[in-house]
Amino acid sequence: MRRWMVVFLSLLVFGCGQGRQEVQLYGADVTGADISGAFELTDHTGKVRHLEDFRGRLVAVFFGYTHCPDVCPTTMLAMADAMKLLGDKAGQVQVLFVTVDPERDTQHVLAQYVPSFYPSFIGLYGTEAQLKSAASQYRVVYVKQVSEDGGAYTVDHSAGVYLFDRNGKIRAYLKHDQSPEQLAHDITQFF
Repeated sequence: MRRWMVVFLSLLVFGCGQGRQEVQLYGADVTGADISGAFELTDHTGKVRHLEDFRGRLVAVFFGYTHCPDVCPTTMLAMADAMKLLGDKAGQVQVLFVTVDPERDTQHVLAQYVPSFYPSFIGLYGTEAQLKSAASQYRVVYVKQVSEDGGAYTVDHSAGVYLFDRNGKIRAYLKHDQSPEQLAHDITQFF
């Protein structure tokens, strides 16, 4: 009887580790977080997109805007450099840039801006209602900050990259200030 109990407990302990892969990240492991990633937005070629369209690939989603003076272009450049570091595996990753400034970030603007960082990157935009819906799915906050003269404005927003696995499940939150090497490392944990 004792022998069977040891075998049973061994199987139970071994089985507990299954289903959740331990990963070492520079970002945060958010596996199981209540972030569905659902959205319905239009890409910079005019095609309506959903997260499900990219099943079978890792998907990195970043919310930003093209007039951002610092965090957005720096993050996009770091992601592009990470893709280069991934080499042949880069084709297994889809980077999506969701604008939080649909007023200025038109399809044409996104088509010029987003792929300039890396050819396969896709820019997404939508109506204010679509954007609010997508942002709420990711727990993203954004606020337009108008200058005192009422002219130019900036958009304060959450910064970071949400990484989804091949099945569309949230797995990691990559910090906006991670190096390309750190981003590439974190992404490879989910291949």
